[in-house]
Amino acid sequence: MENEGPRIIDIGDFRPGKPPMQLIFIGALVLIGALLIVSIVFTIQPEEVGIVLRFGEYTRSADPGLNFKLPAPIEQVMKVPVQRQLKQEFGFQTVEAGVKTTYSDRNFDNESLMLTGDLNVVVVEWIAQYRVSDPYKYLFKVRNVTKTFRDMNEAMMRSVVGDRSVDEVITVGRLEIEDQVKVGLQDLCDQYETGIQVEQIVLRSVDPPDKVKSSFNEVNQAEQERETAINEARGEYNKVIPKARGEADQLIEQAAGYAIDRVNRAKGDAALFEDVYAAYRRAPEVTRRRIFLETMEAIYPAMQRKILLDNSLEGVLPLLQLNGAEVVK
Repeated sequence: MENEGPRIIDIGDFRPGKPPMQLIFIGALVLIGALLIVSIVFTIQPEEVGIVLRFGEYTRSADPGLNFKLPAPIEQVMKVPVQRQLKQEFGFQTVEAGVKTTYSDRNFDNESLMLTGDLNVVVVEWIAQYRVSDPYKYLFKVRNVTKTFRDMNEAMMRSVVGDRSVDEVITVGRLEIEDQVKVGLQDLCDQYETGIQVEQIVLRSVDPPDKVKSSFNEVNQAEQERETAINEARGEYNKVIPKARGEADQLIEQAAGYAIDRVNRAKGDAALFEDVYAAYRRAPEVTRRRIFLETMEAIYPAMQRKILLDNSLEGVLPLLQLNGAEVVK
């Protein structure tokens, strides 16, 4: 074999430290393709809905799963959690939730201090739980919908608390307040087209301000003692008064019965007298004799011992022992 000379490789404009132009062009194409794919493909989670905007204008909604769109900046996607329950806290702020929840030390008096209907001040802390029912309205109908929703919460809670006394707000009226705030807040959300569905209003705590809490507790204790005394008095009243009324009714019934008996007896006696008088008028001697005999018949059996004497007898023998016997002449 003949000796071949050295092979000469034409590397064109290759310079140390500088990649070839073909490699740069391929890399640029790959990068553009990757950016294009990322720009036109997007994923919506099961709890979300995608709102697709074309040049800033709403065009369609994207369901959960893999979706496609025109590359940015032609079309953009805004994801809204429609299945997730959201909440807003008022009067307090949770810093970290867990077994031992920590809260912010910031002062929330500007939204928690409220005036009741009887001109008392209470500190109201509550939670508003809601969902996004209409993503389009939630994003585009109201500017800064979160702040608007908080303002509506505070306005409705102040209105409801201002219609009740401090005792109702702190004790028996809490459930009614929650229901009324929920209904009124939902009406406001529908009126302003916020796209929000209010699910629950929870009063976390309703207390008097710390500066007057001790005095307020003393007043509550005094009112509870008063209610206890009133209830005990009512119990005694319910035991004594019905009994007295029953006894009075019994006496009235007995008196009425006695009156009826006396009247009936009097009527009977009067009727008997009239019958006797009528018989007497028909036969005076016979009637007189019969009355005498009937009277004696009624008197004699009641006498234990009877001694009959002649009307013409002047006296009796001294030895006669009458022993208290009745003498009949």
